[in-house]
Amino acid sequence: MSKSAVFLDRDGVLNVEVGYIHRVEDLQLIPGVAKAVRSLNDLGLFCCLVSNQSGPARNFYPKSHIDDLHQRLIEELEKEASAHLDAIYYCPYLSPTAGGTNPEFTAWSSWRKPNTGMLVAAAWEHDLDLRQSFMIGDKATDIDMAHNAGLTGILVRTGYGESVLSGQYQHSTKPDYSSSDLVEAVEWIKKKLHLQRPKKSHRDRL
Repeated sequence: MSKSAVFLDRDGVLNVEVGYIHRVEDLQLIPGVAKAVRSLNDLGLFCCLVSNQSGPARNFYPKSHIDDLHQRLIEELEKEASAHLDAIYYCPYLSPTAGGTNPEFTAWSSWRKPNTGMLVAAAWEHDLDLRQSFMIGDKATDIDMAHNAGLTGILVRTGYGESVLSGQYQHSTKPDYSSSDLVEAVEWIKKKLHLQRPKKSHRDRL
């Protein structure tokens, strides 16, 4: 049976938004996110990172640097709350018109948000039910990707989220829910899942 999942953007959702992170040690978790991810783990939800990472395409740093950043992310989640991500997907590609300059990574990609390639790949490889899943991000493209694939889209007001809601960044969008941060988003998911699950009858409990 296909599983429900929670997909998470990285910058501005899990770690503090500081632009392109050139030093691994500059990746710092937003307060409370490790415990929030641990709550998702405890619920048995598949927890998956999906992130646009165009640094290699812009020649800012090699692809291996992104892997190093994600290793730090994994270690920090484990250290703070024994939390874990079940899978990590990211798109290092960027089209020439969007600013790509490194020939190895300058290309249009179905994985780049708001395209749904990362979600489709995750669903195929891990048997996930996208229509029973959630996407949490801080950008309009996160919500657009969610809706393009039939997911529930949650916009957090950390990172760029506040600017998106005010129409000052990317474009205004209508998320299915907006929350102050990942902690509040996870609490909303927990309540929504509780409401969706059928209650056991007296006969079922016997």
